[in-house]
Amino acid sequence: MLEPSNNGELPPIPSKRYFTIGEVSDLCLVKPHVLRYWEQEFPTLAPVKRRGNRRYYQHADVVLIRQIRSLLYEQGYTIGGARQRISESSDKQLGVMTPDELSSLIVELEEILDLLEA
Repeated sequence: MLEPSNNGELPPIPSKRYFTIGEVSDLCLVKPHVLRYWEQEFPTLAPVKRRGNRRYYQHADVVLIRQIRSLLYEQGYTIGGARQRISESSDKQLGVMTPDELSSLIVELEEILDLLEA
């Protein structure tokens, strides 16, 4: 595991379309076997696999790996807690609403409909 003093010093992500597992390992300061393990634990982390079952990570995958790394190594989350936190943040990005948000939206839309009908 990395020392806490090194956690904030990640190299910048170059502008490439695909990264190999070795490149991602260097960019995120995580060993390749850890990346392969995280693929099993985090369903949102799914690199493209090509010839010979080689993994190719995209820019979004590298950002997600850095987020997972931060949750586990810097913020002290467990694997399960980090998985839940990632799924919650991806739900918000996808626009998934809570029941309260949905009901308030329905009320607002009904008010707008009433204004338009008047």
